[in-house]
Parts: sequence; structure tokens; C-alpha cells
Amino acid sequence: MPAPKAPIGRADKTAWLITGPLFAVGVLLTLPVVLSGHARPILDNIGYAPLLLLFAVLASLMELRLDNRRQGVSIWMNDVPVLLSLFYLSPLLTITIRVLAGLVWAIFKVRLGPHKAAFNASSQMASIAAANLVIFLAGLGAATEPRTWLVLGLAIAASNFVGLAALAGVMALMHGAAQLPQFLRMGLPGHAVMGVNIILGLVMLLTLHAGPWSILLLVMLAAVLGVASRAYARFLRQHRTLTEMYALTRDIASTNHDGTLPDVLLGRVRALLVADSASLWLPAQKRHDELLLSARFDYQGLLDSAPTPDLFRELAMRTGRTVFAGPKAGEHELRAALQEARVKDIIVVPLRSGGVTVGTLEVAGRLGDRTAFGADDVQLIETLAAHTGVAVENSRLVDRLQYDANHDSLTGLANRRRMLEALGEAMSGRGPREVVAVLLFDVVALRQVNDSLGHAAGDKVLVEVARRLSSLAPQGALVARVGDDEFAIELRTAGVEAAVTVAGTLRNGLRDPMVIESLTVDVDANVGISIYPEHGDDAEVLLQRAHVATHVAKSRGIVQVFNAGLQSRAVRRVGLAADLRTALAGGEIEVYFQPKVALSDRRVVGVECLARWEHPVHGQVAPPDFVAVAEHTGQLARLNGVVLREGIRRAREWADAGRPLAVAINLSPRTLGDADLPLQISELLDEHGVPADRLILEISEDEGLLAGGRALPTLDRLRDLGVRLSVDDFGAGRSSFADLSRLPVQEVKIDRTFVQGMATSPSDLAIVRTIVDMARHFELDVVAEGVESELTLGLLEDMHCGMGQGFLFSRPLPYERFESWLQVQTAADPAQAPAGEVRWLRAVP
Repeated sequence: MPAPKAPIGRADKTAWLITGPLFAVGVLLTLPVVLSGHARPILDNIGYAPLLLLFAVLASLMELRLDNRRQGVSIWMNDVPVLLSLFYLSPLLTITIRVLAGLVWAIFKVRLGPHKAAFNASSQMASIAAANLVIFLAGLGAATEPRTWLVLGLAIAASNFVGLAALAGVMALMHGAAQLPQFLRMGLPGHAVMGVNIILGLVMLLTLHAGPWSILLLVMLAAVLGVASRAYARFLRQHRTLTEMYALTRDIASTNHDGTLPDVLLGRVRALLVADSASLWLPAQKRHDELLLSARFDYQGLLDSAPTPDLFRELAMRTGRTVFAGPKAGEHELRAALQEARVKDIIVVPLRSGGVTVGTLEVAGRLGDRTAFGADDVQLIETLAAHTGVAVENSRLVDRLQYDANHDSLTGLANRRRMLEALGEAMSGRGPREVVAVLLFDVVALRQVNDSLGHAAGDKVLVEVARRLSSLAPQGALVARVGDDEFAIELRTAGVEAAVTVAGTLRNGLRDPMVIESLTVDVDANVGISIYPEHGDDAEVLLQRAHVATHVAKSRGIVQVFNAGLQSRAVRRVGLAADLRTALAGGEIEVYFQPKVALSDRRVVGVECLARWEHPVHGQVAPPDFVAVAEHTGQLARLNGVVLREGIRRAREWADAGRPLAVAINLSPRTLGDADLPLQISELLDEHGVPADRLILEISEDEGLLAGGRALPTLDRLRDLGVRLSVDDFGAGRSSFADLSRLPVQEVKIDRTFVQGMATSPSDLAIVRTIVDMARHFELDVVAEGVESELTLGLLEDMHCGMGQGFLFSRPLPYERFESWLQVQTAADPAQAPAGEVRWLRAVP
């Protein structure tokens, strides 16, 4: 039967509120039996009393324990000695034996306090009194009569019912009526053993009735039952443990992807070890913050605190071994810490992953006054910790993979994938007066930093750009790295003007000098903006259109907002890719020539070769468009080859005609990354018999020529070959003459914007004058581009600029028209003028 077990909850003295009434019930139920005069004499069969008392004590030790939260139900075989006592002994002696056996169990085995011992004694008295009353009312016959068996069974049932009612009463008193359903669900299955006990008791009764020597058989049966009871109890505990561990492993495996691992783990561990609390502690590690969560018996969720003293965790982390302390276990220092924390016992097990201790799994306070954690519990939680360590590592691995899938490894910002997801979320959740803006920043001059200082320095620039954008971006904006040197910001704002203002503020913040490896680096960014819903309703489309706007911003130097015209130009470029390949293969790319004139004596000293493409559908295609297409489709080398071959071939023809002219050809800095370029040029020069110094290669300054780095070896090889090098559009970028002094260049071409403005702008005039003076100091030739007026020409002559090029002399012309121009402009009589001298300056339409 279930023995009343002293609960824990409110003050123990509260038990007296039910102990007294129980005692009174026992007296009231006993009085009718004793006072009737028909009860069995108290000394009847007194010889059986010592044996039955011993049997009752031994039966109390044959315990099968079931625990649930703070309530415990223990099942014994004490119904068997009670049944025999009811048949052989008087009612008062039966009560006395049962109460004495219960007191021996309560005082010497489990060491209950006086309040709980009194409660147990009163409960046992009332239950036996109820059984005596059933026997008195129904009467007993011979041991072999079925009616006697039925009456004894009913008596045992009445005894169990009163005991269960007493225990339910104290549970309701101390923990409230809400706990009764759960208690009954745990207690009633234990009462199913009552039927087995009744049958065993009747078998013993019949055996004793057969003769006095049968008691030896009963002793042997009791021993076997005791061993079987303990084995069965051990089996139930093992089965329960294995079942819980299987459920725990299964649930842990299913929580690696949803973040509920601590909830499932700690709830299972606490229940499995019947502990007051179970805690998981993971110290801070890299990007993971410290984690401390606890499951408590009386709290449905998780708490961010634990009863475990820090001493236990520190010792477990330092030694890598389990730390266990309890009433009779652990070192003095640990037990003192337990008393200070007011915790009965604690087990702290280190969690390991790959041989490294990553945290601890802890249980504290074994439920029940008479129970404490033992060696089996330590072994069990160590087994659980092994599963937990793997689960925690798997959970962090999944989290890390998810993080890596959505973040850039260098800057820690969101990546392109996360940006697209955030755009979709923002578009679906924007307010009625909001727009969703995409601001795309293309970092300028990153390639120069990589080439001159190395990629490690370039990475530091990107990290600093990411930091600045994150700190300057409005609250709620998402900053992401969506390309090698491209950063995107998604934000909700009032409109296009507000987005442009934010973009300007962020761009200005990026322009502040950065100190990288003791060097000051100036960084700028081209910014393109697209807006939802005006520019598209798809995340990919918005980001692509921000790219288009950024590309246009690169040439205009402004914050560019997307418009339909920009998109049509970008789409047109995509369509030109296949057509350009056909044009290169079919010889449709034509080379035009524009003269370079020495300003001192007006002689034509050279020509610049310029590629032109007449598309059969789109007409004349602007060179920046098809050059960009060639760069992005891998056709730039073929395009350069066409211009180089044509320019060198014409240089040979002009030399044969007595007009030796230098030919200048524009090359993209990307071409300088081709290690085979010097060899290709050398072969072309040898093929046509043109001296190397007759070829001038022009590279735009603002595209990274002056960064040196990977392009410098190619430039050195070209110089050694004898080819002349020129910096195109000088002044438009960030380069200085100090940069030029480190490069093997012989010429600079002043950007046309300064030349065309020098007649009206004092600042442009000062810039041109400074460039001319500095070039002369560095012994560099100077070419002024964009000469379109006599006034400009006069100013250039006054400052002794070497050469000029522009519409005042001639537009770029196809070969036949350029030949005609040469015939008209040069002197007919060689004796009157040197060959190639320009005798009249006028624009050719």
C-alpha cells in the first residue's frame, strides 16, 4: 500500500491540522469494536505478535519508490503482515504492531521529524482502525472459507482508502487542491499492488493454517519477495532512466534548429534526476554571450539564475571533473558553500566539446527530505552531460552556419542574401507614408590600396568602412556588404529627398581620412539609390537598379537616384555584349585618328587612335558604353588588339610616306594586369618595323594607374621595351606629381575640363599652369586636351605648354578623311616649311 510520506512545502507544523483529526478518526473507528464486547481478546494468539511485528518492520523496508515533483509515493508489502494480523490478533494489538512498525521505519530509517512521524502514526492508526471495523461488521470464518478471504480483502482496501485520503488531505492543505489530480495520478497506480499484496497475504494465511512448520516456507517466500521487490524497483528505475534518456536524446535532436534546446534539456534533466532545479551555464565565447538558464520545479518557464555557487562552476571548469557535494559528500569548503546557499546537494558536470570545456550542466536539491543525490545520480548526469555537450556544439554549429549564411565573414555585416530578405520584409511591412530605400555604396580606390599596401590593408579599409556605415546609418537601417567593395543600406524613410540626404551624410562620413598601417588613406564612394515602390516591387530588382545608379554616379561624382533612362542604357549595354563579339570578329570596329600638335611650331607630331563602332541598329555607340561591355565580358584584349594593330600599321605607312608620326592608344588599367601584353606589343612592333618610341600608351589616372602594385611590373617591361607611357585625364583624379615620380611615365595629358574652363575660370587656369610648370620640373611632356578656341590656344602658348589636342585642330577622323586633312594642313613645298607643319588651324566637320 502507499505509505504516507511527509510532504515538503509549508511549515511542518501545518501537518498538525490534519494529524489531530486523523487520530480522532482512528479512536472513533476503534471504539465500536472495543466496546462491543465481541472483539477478540487482546492476548489472543499473543505468540504471533513478535513474528508479525518483525514481518511488518521487514515489509516496511521492501520499498518501491515513485517520485513526482515534490511528492513521493512509496509502495511496500506491508499489506501482507496487516492481513495476517487482522486474522490472528486483536484489533488493539493489530493497531499497535502497525503503528510500532511505522514508527521504526519513520524514526530509524528515514529520520522524520516529530511532526511528520506523528502524522504517519495517526494515518496508520486510522487506516488499521477502518480495517478492524470492516472485520467487526462482517465477521471472519475459517481461513479456508472464501468469505473470509473477501472480508480480509475488503478490510485491506478500507485501510488503503483511509491512508490515501489522509495523504490527499495533507497534500491539499500544504500545496492546494490543484495538486490533487496530479498526486492521485501518481498514487493510484501504486495501489494496484494492493491486490497482489492481498493474494500474497491469503497464500501465507493458508500456508500457516496447514501447520506450524510452514512458517519456514513463509520465511523463504518473504526473502524471495524481498529480493524480487528490490530487483523490480531497480528495474523500474533503470527502465525509467533509459526511457527518459531516449526521450531526451530524441527531443534534443529535434531542437537543434529551433532554439528550444535549453527548454527541453533542462526540463528533462530536472525530472530525470528528481531535482529541485537543473541549470545550463555557457560562458561568453566569441560572438556568443554568456548563457545561464534554470528549470525549477515550481516555475513553468526558464529562469536566468541558478542556486549553484560560483565556486562549483569555477572548480568544474578548472579541473574538467564533476563537482559533487551533499549532506554526506564533498569537501568541507563545498559543503560550507552549500549551507550558505541553503541548498541540500549539488552536482556540477563540465560540458565538453572536442576536448574543450564549454560550460556546465548542474542539478541542485534532490526532492524529498529523506533522499539525496548519490553515485548513481552522478553517473547519470555525466551521461546526460555527454549528450548535452554534443547537442550544445551542434546547436552552436547550426547557429554559426545560419549566421555565416547571412553575414559577411570579414566585416560581420549582413550579406547579399540577408539584404534581399530584409528588403522583402521591409516592403511588406512599410507604413502608408513610407518608402523603402536602397543605398548602394561603391568604395572608390580600394584597388589602389590593395595594389600598393596589400590585400590585408584593403581588408582593414573595408572593415573601417563597415564600422562607419553602421555607426552613421539611421536607427533601424540594415547595413550589408553585397560585393567586394560594395555596401548596401536598406531603410524606411519619408521619400527620395530624405534618402538622398542620408546618402550624402554617409558619404561625407566615409571621406574622413583613414589611418591604415601608419598611412593616411582617403576613401570615397559612389552612391546609387533605388526606391520602393517607385523603382520596383522586387528585392532583386531594387538592388540591381541601385547598381545601375551607382555605375552612373561613378562618372558624374554625385549621389545618383535611379530613373528609367539609366535602366534603358544598362539594358542596352547587356544587349551590346553579343553584338560586340560579332563586330570584333567581322572587323566592324573602326579606328579614328585625332592629331596632336606641337604648340611651339604648329607641327603635327602624333595622333591618338580612338575606337568607334557604328551599330547596325543603334547607330553610333558611345565608346564608354562598348568599352565597359568589353571589360565585363572578357573582350577587352581583343578590342585593344584591334586598335593596337591598326595604329601600328598606320604608323608604318606614315613613316614610309615621309611623315613619321607617333601613335597614342588608350589602354584600360585592367589591361595592364595581362602579363603577356609587353610581348604582344613587341611582336606587333617587330611585325611592322615600327620603333618602340613611336608608340605611346595612355592610361587613365582615375582608374588606378598610380597605385602601382600589380601594374608596375608591366609598366616597367613596357618602358624597357622603349614604349612611351602617358597619364590620361591628369588632374581629374587624386594623383600627385610625387606619385608620377615613382612611375615610368614620360607624358601627362591635362584633363579637358580644366583646359576648356581656363579661359573663363581663374581656378582652372591656375590648375593648368601648375600642371605645366610641375611637368616641366619633372621633365615630362605635357599635352592639353580639349583645345577648342584661339583664346585657349594663346593661353597655352603663353605658359609654354608642349602639345595640344582638340576640336580647334580636328575632330577624330576615319583614316581616309584624316589623310585628306593632313594633305590640306601641311605645306606643299618642303623647302618652305618642315614636313608636317600645320599652316592653318581650323576645325574639320
